[in-house]
Amino acid sequence: MCLLHFELHGHKSIPLIGGATGRVGDPSGRTKERSPADIRQVEHNVLQLTDGVKQFFRGASAYASKRGFSPIRDDIDVKSNLSWYENFKLLDFLQQVGVHARVNTMLARESVRSRLESNQGMSFTEFTYQLLQGYDFYYLNKHHGCRIQVGGSDQWGNIVAGVEFIRSLNASLQTPTPEPFGVTTPLLTTSSGAKFGKSAGNAVWLKPDLTSIFDFYQYFVKVEDADVKTLLKAFTLLPLSNIDEIVQEHEARPEKRSAQKLLAAEVTELIHGKETVEQAVAKTEALFSSRRDRFKGMDANTILKTFEGDQRLHYCDEESIFSTPVGKLASRYGLVTSNSAARQLIQAQGLYLNDTIVPDSQHLASRDALLDGRVMVLRAGKDKIIVLAISA
Repeated sequence: MCLLHFELHGHKSIPLIGGATGRVGDPSGRTKERSPADIRQVEHNVLQLTDGVKQFFRGASAYASKRGFSPIRDDIDVKSNLSWYENFKLLDFLQQVGVHARVNTMLARESVRSRLESNQGMSFTEFTYQLLQGYDFYYLNKHHGCRIQVGGSDQWGNIVAGVEFIRSLNASLQTPTPEPFGVTTPLLTTSSGAKFGKSAGNAVWLKPDLTSIFDFYQYFVKVEDADVKTLLKAFTLLPLSNIDEIVQEHEARPEKRSAQKLLAAEVTELIHGKETVEQAVAKTEALFSSRRDRFKGMDANTILKTFEGDQRLHYCDEESIFSTPVGKLASRYGLVTSNSAARQLIQAQGLYLNDTIVPDSQHLASRDALLDGRVMVLRAGKDKIIVLAISA
């Protein structure tokens, strides 16, 4: 999002992927060393991240254009630092880079000092990471005119290392490279102080094959009230006055979750496109609306189209649908973990077939209970569901 704002204001951003540094691992913010990286996995990650970044900017351009911004470039040049490190010999690196690094300065970095004070200590490999990131900045500064490095606040030491390295080199050059600057942004955390991120277990993936568009939308619908204003500011291009207004409306009637629904719609459009928002909203209305008549007027085709490509949709033969107890179907298709879990859920009146409580563990579905006689929505509790449809 930071790079998007730079692009929208006329700057040329250069997203950088750690094809080389990903093999080393950044020690910033970590209490122990990362496990050795598998080279093939790193190479795969670089390709996936590059594709993801390019897709993000394509979607962001359409999203921003609809909100009054000029279209941004559609040729975002994503770099991998492996392209300048793969043929960089160690002796050359020490001569060109290491000679400008002062060990006492490197030791004073917070990421280094905190690790040296711990029982884990720090390997030489991690210790040199700041030199690699510093040289990244120098390379982009020299060859692509990059003047600003942007990163999270935990990257402050590595960014400063790059600024100092460039300035040290420029002092000895007749034609210095452009003056470098560093910018950091606060790490995104929840109101409880937990960090958003994969390691924190509360992140979502941008790729729909890893996090479905529906789950992506639902993630933001479920954001805590205390976090929604911050995320509206961070992840959307809505005017601040609009955000203040919607938050006030939300605070007046928080049960409607109007701010969260707006956040979910905006971010889903940003990442996946406008048409996917309509699909996610329709699916949410069908499955989680508190209205008793949520399925009224909804046919099987609507449900199937809404769940097309979703892992919750399962096609079954007619015999298994009508001859297998509903509880066993719930277990077989992953709504619950086992038949015994299904029985316990039924006893607690927590298993629903098209919004009707399943009365007992031997209950069989009738054709009349299905939408158009061929689709059933099984729900466990409030919001865990699967859709079973009779194969054509």
